[in-house]
Amino acid sequence: MKLGVNIDHIATLRNARGGIEPKLVEAAEIILKENILALTMHLREDRRHIKDKDLYDIKALGAKINLEMAATNEIQKIALDIVPYSVCIVPEKRLEITTEGGLDVNKQKDKLKEFIKPLKEKGILVSMFIDPEINQIEASRYIDADYIEMHTGCFSNAFDNGNYTKELDKLKKSAKYAKDIGLKVNAGHGLNYKNVYLMKEIKEISELNIGHSIISRAVFVGIQKAVKEMLELIK
Repeated sequence: MKLGVNIDHIATLRNARGGIEPKLVEAAEIILKENILALTMHLREDRRHIKDKDLYDIKALGAKINLEMAATNEIQKIALDIVPYSVCIVPEKRLEITTEGGLDVNKQKDKLKEFIKPLKEKGILVSMFIDPEINQIEASRYIDADYIEMHTGCFSNAFDNGNYTKELDKLKKSAKYAKDIGLKVNAGHGLNYKNVYLMKEIKEISELNIGHSIISRAVFVGIQKAVKEMLELIK
């Protein structure tokens, strides 16, 4: 199981003052010293945290980028220009604080099938950020995605409430089904230092994408130690 570190909220902190600190490139250089798979960055339509220049600056480091993006022509054009390691297609709502819930791939599968074709032609791995539901997994297979990324927000909330077995079972069954029909499996959203150990029970997961809890931990121990601690937990 590999770790992708989401650095969006370093940009959120920078943007709060409208200045240049903390610098994303500096953070990325520190994180890349550890055995991570990729840096995850969500270029939202409203540019609330990651900016276009951030993507190009991080790409210039030679980093693998997992680009979270809505299925829009504007962001697709940028993705085709920078050619990230992978893209994860996510839903976007202007009023949400963070991405809440998975993309309804089933409802727009023909549109998405055409949308991801030029990305795949560039050699970019394509993932669908979905709730752990069979119809969404089947739709992701239909459109020829390479991966699904299971939304773990409901599991994380249930863990906090002390009754997570049902949500964990959903993730397990969905991961197995996805693997059985030829999809690779990632997971993310709400995972933290207390609940992430349970993801090791889902052997089909290739990668966890975790951001907020790592950046929060970094306030107290520094970004490098925060990443090291998370890597230890998912070994």
